[in-house]
Amino acid sequence: MNLKNQYRLRVKNCIGTIIDVHNSVCEDYEGYELLDQFHTLREAVEYLDMSIVSEGDILMVERATNALLREFKDVFQSEGWGIVCRELDS
Repeated sequence: MNLKNQYRLRVKNCIGTIIDVHNSVCEDYEGYELLDQFHTLREAVEYLDMSIVSEGDILMVERATNALLREFKDVFQSEGWGIVCRELDS
């Protein structure tokens, strides 16, 4: 797998994580418009020109996703879902 495809996969994984978090913490149909936008974004990533994306860009997306997971850490643990985010060195 070439570097640009790795970048695409990493971004898609982050978007998928955000969708999963939303599905886990929101009531049925709550925030549906936001969720729909993330599904559209995940599909659009297939068509992005990844040649203009850098490792730094991908790291920003991953750090933002990890920050979101940290925000929900207590919710996940209180619901008995276990650890969803381990602290990583930046």
